[in-house]
Amino acid sequence: MICSQRLKHSLFAWMLGLGVLLVLAGYVQAQSSGSASSGNARLLTVNGAISPATMDYLMRGLEQAADDQDPLVIIAMDTPGGLMSSMRSIIKAILASPVPVVTYVSPSGARAASAGTYILYGSHIAAMAPATHLGSATPVQMGGLPGQPEESPAPDKQPPADDSNNASKEEPHQGGSAMERKVLEDAVAYIRGLADRHGRNADWAERAVREAVNLNANDALKQNVVDVVARDIPDLLRQIDGRIVVMADGERVLQTANLTVKRADPGWRTDLLSVLTDPNVAYFLMIIGFYGLIFELANPGSLFPGVIGAICLVLALFAFQVLSVNYAGLALILLGLAFIVAEAFMPSFGVMGLGGLAAFVVGSVILMDGTHQAISLPIIGGTAAVAGGFLLWAVTRFVGLRKRRVVSGKEQMQGESGIALDTFVIDDDHYKGHVRLNGERWNATSTAAVHEGQTVRVEAIDGLTARVSRQDDTADAPTTH
Repeated sequence: MICSQRLKHSLFAWMLGLGVLLVLAGYVQAQSSGSASSGNARLLTVNGAISPATMDYLMRGLEQAADDQDPLVIIAMDTPGGLMSSMRSIIKAILASPVPVVTYVSPSGARAASAGTYILYGSHIAAMAPATHLGSATPVQMGGLPGQPEESPAPDKQPPADDSNNASKEEPHQGGSAMERKVLEDAVAYIRGLADRHGRNADWAERAVREAVNLNANDALKQNVVDVVARDIPDLLRQIDGRIVVMADGERVLQTANLTVKRADPGWRTDLLSVLTDPNVAYFLMIIGFYGLIFELANPGSLFPGVIGAICLVLALFAFQVLSVNYAGLALILLGLAFIVAEAFMPSFGVMGLGGLAAFVVGSVILMDGTHQAISLPIIGGTAAVAGGFLLWAVTRFVGLRKRRVVSGKEQMQGESGIALDTFVIDDDHYKGHVRLNGERWNATSTAAVHEGQTVRVEAIDGLTARVSRQDDTADAPTTH
């Protein structure tokens, strides 16, 4: 009887343990299956030109997503384009990312022009919201002066006459100069490579580069330029669920149905970089830094101009390091500022000043001659006007100083009035005596008799002797006191 009860208890314990194990196994399986389709999709936003600050923000966001093992990164983009160097760095980071990247042109009314088109083609999933567009991916070459006419084609390469029969045979745009053709062909090869990697329309991508064509969202979907047209992010996650993307380590199936969107807005670092890398801000920092150091060197010990100038100059050099700067323009600006300052210390009656002003203006115009990073012409004009005003003040000041009476030396003594300290005595056909000039006792000579107390006028200085004449032609007699 006792053995039967023990057997029942053992069987009950064994069944209870088996049940607990089955429940735990089911829980673990549910957790593992749920983890494959749940998690956080990191949302990064790009609103504005592609700049070094944008590059830093996106690359840091991709690194953080990889560290947190996020299953997806979404880049919500609305951009007119930007720097090619920053764009290429962003695309390289996307292609090397272990986390799938979806570039989503949104909200409605947004665009992915120029550099944005390249980023869209380089992403694992290209998506657009309704009423958005992309295209105009022709690279803009820096250099030259604004408004300079384009190079005309050679006579043997003139475009054919407008003929409907030849319309389909028109040759694609090849660029004007040799440098333009090199940049254009490089951009074409780059975007076609991105299109081939992700199975998108490479022919239209080439047209976007050569002819700057554009497409709206619906047409882009029909022509296999983008993968998805979604109303919003939940709709986007629903549509791309189960899609296969090409990653650096092979193909991967997206599981996005139950993802939670986690927004990662740009922080203070990105805002600070955006301000510093603004061409107009960098331009002002350089000018303030240069003048600050000049004022400190002209007035040693002031400290305040030197400290502010050094900080501004270092920040400007940092901005120029990450921006595409024409160093010939930078050299002209510095040379022009040096000439303008030198005019104040070595007067050349405007020669150095005007030359420096011309060099400053030309250097400012060609410093950052680009579509999305050009310096504002009113800012250049205003700065040049201030420098010109300083130059005009310096020149007129020097001219006025030349007309002023001398205030020191022998030249200053000529014409001064003095008092005879004694009656001059004749010696070698000259009258000699002593006079008080500016509180000093001087030896004096005169061609006429001078009596003690008379007022005399200095005609010249010979060494330590003053040649004087009587200031009045009245009495030769001694003055009565």
